[in-house]
Amino acid sequence: MTGLGTAAVHGDDGLVPGGSVAPPIVQSVTFSAESDERFTEIATESRGSAFYTRYGNPNHAQVAAVVAGLEGAETGLVTASGMGAISTIALALLRAGDHVVVQRSTYGGTTSLATGLLPRFGVAYTQVDQTDTAAFARALRPQTRLVLVETPSNPLLELTDVAAVVEPAHAAGALVVVDNTFATPVNQRPAAAGADLVWHSGTKFLGGHSDVSAGVVVGSAELIEQVWRTAIVTGATLGPVDAWLLLRGIRTLPLRVERHNANALALARALEGHPAVARVRYPGLASHPQHALARRQMTGFGGVLGVELRGGRAGAAALLHGLRLAKRAASLGSVSTLVVHPRSMWAGIVDAGQLAAAGISDGLVRVSTGIEDTADLVADFVTAADGAVAVG
Repeated sequence: MTGLGTAAVHGDDGLVPGGSVAPPIVQSVTFSAESDERFTEIATESRGSAFYTRYGNPNHAQVAAVVAGLEGAETGLVTASGMGAISTIALALLRAGDHVVVQRSTYGGTTSLATGLLPRFGVAYTQVDQTDTAAFARALRPQTRLVLVETPSNPLLELTDVAAVVEPAHAAGALVVVDNTFATPVNQRPAAAGADLVWHSGTKFLGGHSDVSAGVVVGSAELIEQVWRTAIVTGATLGPVDAWLLLRGIRTLPLRVERHNANALALARALEGHPAVARVRYPGLASHPQHALARRQMTGFGGVLGVELRGGRAGAAALLHGLRLAKRAASLGSVSTLVVHPRSMWAGIVDAGQLAAAGISDGLVRVSTGIEDTADLVADFVTAADGAVAVG
């Protein structure tokens, strides 16, 4: 077992051709064969990388190997986006009459998939409060096929006790699928707690530079085979250049996450108790109601926090307006600090009632810390928060 830094750099050793230190971009869509026998071999190979890029590509194989190694999983595959990953998982493993358990606090796209799209195909769902571990067991039915977990959750930074969810789910014959986008394998490894599949929006921390859209799924060879067979039908194919960019980003993941963690914790501590701030949501704070679980389940607390302003939407707007370093933008996990008002961002994809029921208030601002100098970042936010005091 190597360290995470070594795994990020060397996890695809043996898959890079020739003496290249940086892997070449294999832009070809299709690959030739020297004989009928060889063509049949590459055409029927599972998750091969020498037939047709929708089936696989050398750059895909390199990324999948590195992320699987970081997560402690057997194997993996890549998709064109994080939603491409979870949607392909759902289509691969669910059918009419099945049931899924999903958290109330989760990414809006996942909520829309579970509560909007899947029911159109005859798949029922139950939403649970992820902070109530027993709620997962109570929600299980004989028809439950998947339990969808996201920890920490987007954007409320609530945690799910993965090991405690896995035990009853497996006893009921259900699979546990964990979105590890916020934590990354540097801070948390759900597979070690028994999760069956772990997926990422590679667009976020894995890529890390806001220049690539990608998804990754890792797990056992048996489950990944099922997901892959669906992926080649749905066609959510990651381009070779994007796979190469994702791999380049992953090389520095452990180094970047260390700074993300430090910046988020410093910012959370600086804003907690500020007169303009009603609450800071961050697992690394002792005030977080699940801090003990965070310390047990995570090795770092991540680069995302939620800041709730006393002035509601107006207070949130004042904070955002006062920032100079942070960029007001969707997504997260970039080298730049990104801030967003979740109620505004998800208004078009998640029902307002669902947002309110999930506890996403008008005053909530989601902050994804970048890798700027900590002192500069803290000073920027404190100054902006000072300007929001009058609104509260």
